[in-house]
Amino acid sequence: MIDLYNVSLQFGGKYLFKEVNLKINAGERICLVGPNGAGKSSLLKIIFGQFPPESGKIIKQKRITIGYLPQENVTHFGKTLIEEAESALADIFWLREKENEITEQLNSSLLNIEEKNDLINQLGEVHFRLEELGSYSTKSKVEKVLIGLGFEEKDFLRRTEEFSGGWQMRIALAKILIAQNDILLMDEPTNHLDLDSLDWLISFMKSFKGALIAVSHDKYFVNEVTNKTLEIYLGKFNSYNGKYENFLKFKTERDRLAEAQLYQQQQVIKQTQKFIDRFRSKNTKAKQVQSRIKMLEKMELVELEETKDEITIKFPPVVQSGRINIELSGVSKSYGQNNIFSNLDFVVERGEKIAFVGPNGAGKTTLSKIISDQVIIDSGKRNVGYNTFISYYAQDVSDNLNLDLDVLETIYEMGSDKSLSQIRSLLGCFLFSGDDVFKKVGVLSGGEKSRVALIKVLLTKANLIVLDEPTNHLDISSKAILQKALIDFNGSLILVSHDIDFLRPIVNRVVEIRKGVVKNFVGGIDYYLQKRKDAFSSGNEDGEKKETTKPIVDRKEQKRLEADLRKKRYESTKGISEEIKKLETLIEKLEKNKSEIELALTDEKIYSVPSLIKEKNSEYASVKNKLEAAINKWTELSEKLLKIEKNFS
Repeated sequence: MIDLYNVSLQFGGKYLFKEVNLKINAGERICLVGPNGAGKSSLLKIIFGQFPPESGKIIKQKRITIGYLPQENVTHFGKTLIEEAESALADIFWLREKENEITEQLNSSLLNIEEKNDLINQLGEVHFRLEELGSYSTKSKVEKVLIGLGFEEKDFLRRTEEFSGGWQMRIALAKILIAQNDILLMDEPTNHLDLDSLDWLISFMKSFKGALIAVSHDKYFVNEVTNKTLEIYLGKFNSYNGKYENFLKFKTERDRLAEAQLYQQQQVIKQTQKFIDRFRSKNTKAKQVQSRIKMLEKMELVELEETKDEITIKFPPVVQSGRINIELSGVSKSYGQNNIFSNLDFVVERGEKIAFVGPNGAGKTTLSKIISDQVIIDSGKRNVGYNTFISYYAQDVSDNLNLDLDVLETIYEMGSDKSLSQIRSLLGCFLFSGDDVFKKVGVLSGGEKSRVALIKVLLTKANLIVLDEPTNHLDISSKAILQKALIDFNGSLILVSHDIDFLRPIVNRVVEIRKGVVKNFVGGIDYYLQKRKDAFSSGNEDGEKKETTKPIVDRKEQKRLEADLRKKRYESTKGISEEIKKLETLIEKLEKNKSEIELALTDEKIYSVPSLIKEKNSEYASVKNKLEAAINKWTELSEKLLKIEKNFS
């Protein structure tokens, strides 16, 4: 479909990638990965044709159609929602006009037989193409996509300019899905979706017949919809056939081996250079010295990707609260005629880590703000528990930042016990490096302001933290840092998020908010997803509505179920886990042997005994083959173990 030949791209004199080649085939589902600044978004724009590469060429199959979803800054105006969505069907509208035009011409009495037959053939081709594009079901398809992405029928006649930024991105996403493109280029498509819309998009993409290239920090999404990973690594393209989660395991092992190889190579270079320096002036050793100099010149140096020093963020020790952090009794809240909650009872207990999920507009943010005392309730009571201190983060919390301070001053004024260098490291983890820390908050983008506000929350001393969509503007490494901090946080936590992989190791309770009904699921996000799946399978989309504030199961029963699951998992994986451990021990031993032989081969004494050289080379080849076989077996068993464990997730 698309071929990239010797394509290069540079910014500021630095090549992001140079003379790379890539072939995108029909039906491929590619996850595009790489560190920030590697050129992922730029590559999508080059393929789409938004701007040309520095050098090289791109060859596209004739009549290929490409849909491109940028990461942000999309606005629509001048049409209703349904008109804007239908504008994606330009080909169908053109064909319908052509159909009407040909039909009118056929009604002319001035046509001869030859002209009439030609028009009939043209009309047949138009009808064939219209049928191929599914033109006779376009209205239902457009409505299905809009509803799937969270719009309601009452929104169809609203002007597009009335929708907020997140909904503008959904309109853009709807248009490229409706347009029946041959290939989709998606840059962070899930940022503005709720869990319902995310599930619908995954289902749509699984039935989509075209090709896909997705840049996304949502592991759950890319694991579900892609089967190939393309990595921009050290300015090159590395392709891995397999799901993203398997690629991550491969990458971890590859990087570990690369580090070991680099260390071994440096040892060889060091020993060889010592030999050269020692015997350079001796005529009797001239041949050996020259041989080693040539060896060093020909040596292909092992490269490692630049990595930041690993940093662990820990919340300051929190004051212990009473058993109850927040208790809402008979709370009601409306915005005009829009009733969000009526007579709601809700409790947050000490140590709970809760995920709020549900469709956009159902009340997740409203409940978060009620708990955080950001909005005034219409009726009922909000009781704050003993010694409870609350910190709140939302996308609009950045509006409360001091615009006159720079980024470093904003964080430093928190008065934490961290040093200036520690704060700069923390800022670096959230994509503020170099002179970026001296930028005034007033000149930052919306996403940058959100990250600054999030860092402030990380340094808070609250024992109940409420975070509304904290991961939207974070890359994978930043999300991992925040995730680890929240796992270790010993206070209470409420997370409004649709990022399943982010929530998975953190939360121990899920609260679903839908149509004013609040349902509790005591357990992790996987437990909730399974219950949700069971409800859909039984034809009960809304689940058990009667249970609005009571847990689905009590804590003792939940713990028993979890213990049974752990036992079954252990019994199913025990044998294969032991094999993997044995292989890991063998790999470590073989790597050590290989390193020792490589070091021995640098000793000049060996070269005076031909039989010893032959023996060492033979031994080296044998160890290398065994090591490769062991690594292949380890990879095979690890993938098998992963499949078994997925049955228990």
